[in-house]
Amino acid sequence: MKILLLGSGGREHSLAWKIAQSPLVDEVFSAPGNPGMDKIGPCFDLDPTDLKAVQELALQIVPDLIVIGPEAPLAAGVSDALRARGFDVFGPSQKAAQLESSKGFAKDLMKKYGVPTAGYGRFTDLTEALEYLEGMTAPYVIKADGLAAGKGVVIAQTLEEAENTVEEFMAGRFGDASAEIVIEEFMEGEEASVFVMTDGEGAIYLPVAQDHKRVGDGDTGPNTGGMGAYAPAPVVDARTLELVQTMIVEPMLSGMADDDMPYQGVLYVGIMVTPSGPKVVEFNARFGDPECQVLMAGLPGDIVPALLVCATGGLVSSHAALCEMMGLSEFRPSATVVMAANGYPGAVKKGSVIAGVDNADAIDSVTVFHAGTDMNEKGELIAAGGRVLGVTATGDDLRQAVDRAYHGVAAIDWPEGFYRRDIAHRALK
Repeated sequence: MKILLLGSGGREHSLAWKIAQSPLVDEVFSAPGNPGMDKIGPCFDLDPTDLKAVQELALQIVPDLIVIGPEAPLAAGVSDALRARGFDVFGPSQKAAQLESSKGFAKDLMKKYGVPTAGYGRFTDLTEALEYLEGMTAPYVIKADGLAAGKGVVIAQTLEEAENTVEEFMAGRFGDASAEIVIEEFMEGEEASVFVMTDGEGAIYLPVAQDHKRVGDGDTGPNTGGMGAYAPAPVVDARTLELVQTMIVEPMLSGMADDDMPYQGVLYVGIMVTPSGPKVVEFNARFGDPECQVLMAGLPGDIVPALLVCATGGLVSSHAALCEMMGLSEFRPSATVVMAANGYPGAVKKGSVIAGVDNADAIDSVTVFHAGTDMNEKGELIAAGGRVLGVTATGDDLRQAVDRAYHGVAAIDWPEGFYRRDIAHRALK
């Protein structure tokens, strides 16, 4: 098989790395890719949201499967355009991807299908939003309706902070993405990430992961796209996962199919484990980043047959065989430590040189996934984004996986970077 992977981050590098291990696969092409993905197969410099460019590349390569990594191409309708050309695509339609591209759309669907989530209001009028806040109690959860690179959520501790956030959002802090906002009730509990691979009917549940959104140790500081992750996460026990399946995933998949937007791809279910059971924090239309890295590293088997069946149908009848091929029952505990550029999630300086990645990669059970890297004119690896590397490791248990990941971090020489030192602290406490 030839597989085309769209995207350029740590999630996409880990997918390319895993896909390339399949005995079914001869070539992995990436667009635009990154220096890490370039070692796996050819990379093509194009914007993955550019429908015309992506279609032209697909017609040139003629891949057997196209895997869409990030959310922006899904929101732009790339999967629809490629399917119309006759390609098999792992990734939901533009209509179904609104679960991520519009927080309000997702909340309205949950309400329609009876899926447990926080109470909420949708607003495009500032006065109405501020009046709604006055009827709530602290803390307040304010979300940009559209895509904001994982940074469009603020948990305000006071009414004044909430009002200021609402005003900033609606004044264009995230451009059109925050022209409409969602205000939610705060949910007490612990968050976890449930990933479901689906063809719209059947469902494969991957090991539950937990990421670290806050920038600083002890879950302090502003929200980020994710500073690290680990799996499996013990916060979700078998009973909780059963409730996620029956109360959340099954109603969503059947409801969306009935509403003429069947969901194909991976459904990311961000849940809050509350005293009254699991409730949805958010849906994403793709693998989480950095959760994807721990999932790909920990799975010992072949993920390609499952990707293909999700794209083409027939998951219900082949479910057991696909789970066995993936090695789901033999998943190895895994952890990812994100190395980010100083200043993240605010403004960062690009171009600093990173050394020692090969040394980290050479450590037993450690793999370094590139998230925001580039090469300079001297051929040196440089930082080209906020989150730059995802140092990932597996182990016989979670403690060993975490220790190996930090051993990998220590082998990397990058003074302009930083990382959290407490990844998986909830599971290891």
